[in-house]
Amino acid sequence: MTHVPIDLPVDSSLVDRLARHKTLGGVPRNELEWLAAHGRLKSYDVGEVFVPPGESVVEMVIMLEGQATIYIDRGSGRRKFMEWRGGDVTGLLPYSRMGRAPGASMIEEPSVGVVIHKDFFPELIRECPHVTEILVHVMLDRARQFTSTDWQDEKMMSLGKLSAGLAHELNNPASAASRSAASLTDAIAQLADASRVLEAARLSAEQLGRIETFRAACAADAARLSPLDRADREEEIGDWLDAHGVGGGDASTEALVDAGVSTASLDQLAGTVQGDALGAAIRWSAAYRTACSLSTDVQRATTRIYELVSAVKRFTYMDRASAAEPFDLTTGLRDTVMLLTAKAREKSARVVVEIAEDVPHIPAFGAELNQVWSNLIDNALDAIGEGGQITVRARREHSEVIVCVADNGSGISAAVKPKIFDPFFTTKPVGRGTGLGLDIVRRVVEHHRGRIEVESVPGRTEFKILLPATS
Repeated sequence: MTHVPIDLPVDSSLVDRLARHKTLGGVPRNELEWLAAHGRLKSYDVGEVFVPPGESVVEMVIMLEGQATIYIDRGSGRRKFMEWRGGDVTGLLPYSRMGRAPGASMIEEPSVGVVIHKDFFPELIRECPHVTEILVHVMLDRARQFTSTDWQDEKMMSLGKLSAGLAHELNNPASAASRSAASLTDAIAQLADASRVLEAARLSAEQLGRIETFRAACAADAARLSPLDRADREEEIGDWLDAHGVGGGDASTEALVDAGVSTASLDQLAGTVQGDALGAAIRWSAAYRTACSLSTDVQRATTRIYELVSAVKRFTYMDRASAAEPFDLTTGLRDTVMLLTAKAREKSARVVVEIAEDVPHIPAFGAELNQVWSNLIDNALDAIGEGGQITVRARREHSEVIVCVADNGSGISAAVKPKIFDPFFTTKPVGRGTGLGLDIVRRVVEHHRGRIEVESVPGRTEFKILLPATS
């Protein structure tokens, strides 16, 4: 690169253009003259790349006009990350620790900028204090934006991974509720038909009492039979119904067997009620049993859906203010495990949760800590083999709450262990990891004035999070 010699005359027209710059225009003119003397004016064409991703960044660019955009691919496809227009400053900045370009900075519109090489930064810091102060603020704003975007990207990626399993978890109870509701309609119709027959029979009080006793017996829970015993009982009940000319089909037979009805109780009913009324009484009782059972199934399924939706709301804290507040760590851990159930089931993994009764609520940003648990448990599920085990423990120890996530996977190698918290470091295949998960875990834990420890040997890895129990 050719540098502009310091003793060359300063281009006053370039200084005037810098004086109109949105970010740097308010600094003393002698500092603008220094920038003009040590920088070189460069034009950029549409589609031109400032610095290819992964290559060293060695220049600061004071954008005078045009537009540049940085695109970053973190495994899910390239997307726009940040943009700069005339009046902004981009590239390497004084005091910045950025060594390599995190993405491709593309020129979107014909652009012009003043380029200053990093070799001049020591002199810039010494000779241009006002410019330096502004550039430090620009760097901090850029770092905050990168950090915020990293957090959002990782959170959305994590939620995306959860959503696939969650959709499956929601689909099962939703389908069960739909099937049961449809069958419930049929059971209610059978109840109505049988009721009309019983009403037309004009039964005595004694007969009605016997039918009610039989119906109540059908509504009770019975002991579960083995498959062989159940088949025998269904055959026995079916033969009795056929012998007495009672219709209702397999549905009535199955309902009576579920209720634990015996041929003796059927004989008692038949001793009091005969003819069409007997068949109606049995169908009415069986349909009542079926309706109650289906209603329970619908309630169980919808309760499961409610629990899953509630877990998602609590996990994301979508209805809470963005401020630290008392956080139920026990509920957060259990919700996270619930949302990862589908992934655990895919690997036939066992997830054990052991939480001491004295674990207190702690002041925290709930969504952030839930992201910590999600990242650690999700990583553990990736690390274990088929049929592996993960143990999630929480306890209070003096003034701290300790949360441990351990797995019986292959462990972390000594060469990899020092790098696991580095941004963008990942051992996962392309498209399966951003390398931000553990970096965000570390940042969140530090934000909560806690610390994280890792122990790993072949066959056991444990991440230990230590958080203050009080504010």
